Amino acid sequence: MAAKIEDYALIGDCQTAALVDKSGSIDWLCWPAFSSEACFAKLLGTDENGYWKIAPYQGEWKTTRKYREHTLIVETVFESAEGAVRLTDFMPVRGKYSDVVRIVEGIRGTVPMRMELCLRFDYGRTVPWVTRMDNGVRAIAGPNLAILRTSVETHGENLKTMAEFPLTEGTR
Repeated sequence: MAAKIEDYALIGDCQTAALVDKSGSIDWLCWPAFSSEACFAKLLGTDENGYWKIAPYQGEWKTTRKYREHTLIVETVFESAEGAVRLTDFMPVRGKYSDVVRIVEGIRGTVPMRMELCLRFDYGRTVPWVTRMDNGVRAIAGPNLAILRTSVETHGENLKTMAEFPLTEGTR
């Protein structure tokens, strides 16, 4: 189920935009342009319509967020007694390709993190063919292609790309 509309922040690259909820999930993205079909469309349907979540996965968390001054860079901080992490989301002004950049940083303690990438092209109707590549995965469905580059080990689970990793103070 999608979040309330007031729980979303907007990131964009001047040619398209994504909506990121306060739990660390991108629930809407038309890619590579505003007129393209969405590859994350949970906002209009269910998890099966596509999303990309990065967040702590154990315990209770207090969440705060803000935009960096005069930017569309969103910083979400997850805090508990055990630790704190910052998730920074943005889309740089486009060069040759459109990019969504997500950076997680350990602020305090050790926090178990989970990444879930449920990429679905055509507003959630098309599950891509996903293959492993150096430092990530490649997802293809017809003319649509997306590449995830990551420094953490990923695995496939229930037609999603998953990763679980501890984040300690000072690491990203």
